[in-house]
Parts: sequence; structure tokens; C-alpha cells
Amino acid sequence: MKRFLRNYVRSPAAVIGLILLLIIVFMAVSADWFFPRDPLGLAGRPLQWPGQNPRFWLGTDNSGRDIAAQIFHGARISLLIGLVATSIAVTIGIMIGAIAGYYGGWVDDVLMRVTEAFQTLPNFLLLLLFVSIFGSELMTVVIAVGAVSWPAPARLTRAEFLSLRSREFVEACHTLGMRDRQIIFREILPNALPPVIVYASVVMAVAILLEAALAFLRLSDPNVASWGNLIGLGRDVLRTQWYVSAIPGVAILVTVLAVSLVGQGLNDALNPRLKGRGGPT
Repeated sequence: MKRFLRNYVRSPAAVIGLILLLIIVFMAVSADWFFPRDPLGLAGRPLQWPGQNPRFWLGTDNSGRDIAAQIFHGARISLLIGLVATSIAVTIGIMIGAIAGYYGGWVDDVLMRVTEAFQTLPNFLLLLLFVSIFGSELMTVVIAVGAVSWPAPARLTRAEFLSLRSREFVEACHTLGMRDRQIIFREILPNALPPVIVYASVVMAVAILLEAALAFLRLSDPNVASWGNLIGLGRDVLRTQWYVSAIPGVAILVTVLAVSLVGQGLNDALNPRLKGRGGPT
């Protein structure tokens, strides 16, 4: 653990990313303390610029709602979407990739053809299809984002299993008569997890962007204070009150940047030999 932390803090970018991510987490945790009222409740005169009124230091939106309150409460929504959707995508990807990589043969062929079928269409088009069928409630959107994001973790897990299944410790497990399930989840998977965990940061960043894109098109849950909803609301006044969209846009940018930098730091810490060589191929 000490060696991991030492390798992590050697990267200034990774440390900056961690600090930014902790600030966003603090915003999410302290939202009720700083802004105890409903962030979607009317608070004042619409379209007040940041700094114009001391009560609304980030201004108000088209409906007179406090933008700062929506930014703080929206941090919860973005982190929820990122974490839950990533957990769903990585879990599905690990299950499919592990089975395909371990058994190979026709099992691998079938599962990889299914994976390629999902990758044929862009994630966002599949997400639009899910939302149009099952609705745009928050949890539905989160599940849909996770359901369209699993192919890349699946292929990565499969590649790790293909390289590990012929190792000596796996052969020893077969000799001892261990069941396939025990070999997959107790022996091979722990050794295959590090690159999957690193890639999870990419999935999380993409999940946040996908929800924001849905919200911009007004296809996400309108009853939650999300950054994407605020960007979509500001689209109507983009030429005159551009700050309504710009402020949540910066929040999304900082969050995605923080998650990406933390992921790169994890990659450098877990694979110190690859640092400076462009990462794994």
C-alpha cells in the first residue's frame, strides 16, 4: 500500500485530479448544509448574473432558481450516475469477459459476437433507444448508461483472462480439482482486475458525459438538479445569459478531468514500469 501511494503521488497531475475529485465529493456531501432548501424551488428573480445579488453568488436560471444550489446538489447526481453506471458496466463486462476468456472456443465466439453487436452502434444511440422504451427517470437513465457501457470492460477482461488462463498457478488449480467457478473468481480474476479498475475511470467519465448529453436534449429526468438539466435549460438564453450553461459546463469539465487524472494516476501507480511509455497497449 505504501509503495502504491508513493508511486501515485509522484505524478503531479494525479494529485491535482485527486484534489479536484475530493472538492467535488465535498460539494456533494455538504450540499444540504450550504443549501438546505429544494434546489429546484424558486429563489428569486430569474436570470440574475453571478455577483449581481449576494444571495445568489452564481446567479439564477430562467425560472429564478439558485444556480449555486443546483451545482452543489448536482454534484451528487453526477457522482451517483458515474459510480452506479460504472459498477453496472464493469460487473457485466467482467462476467462476460471472464467467461469468454476462460472457456474460449464457441463460448468465446458467441459472447464476443454479442459484444461486437453492441459496439456496432454508438453508445449514445443505444442510450436513446433505452430511454425511449423505458422512460427517463433517474435510475432508469443510470441503468441504461451502465447497460450500454459494458463492451469495453468485457473485452479488456477477456484479454487478461486469455493471458492468465495458461499460467502455472491455473494449471495447479486444475490439478487440485478446483471447480471452474473457483478458478475464475478466486484465482484468475484478482490478477486480472488492476487494468479493469483503471479503465473504470474512463467508463465513469463517459457515463457523466452521456447523462449530460441526454439532459441537454431534455431526455433525462427533469425532476432532479443535474448539471446536464441546467445546461439544457440555459440553451434557450445562450446568446444573452450564457453563464446559465457555462457554469454547469465547467463543473462537468472539471469532474471528467478529475476522474481522468485519477485514472491515469492509478495506471501509473499499478504499472510503474509503463510510466512514460504511453501506458499499456
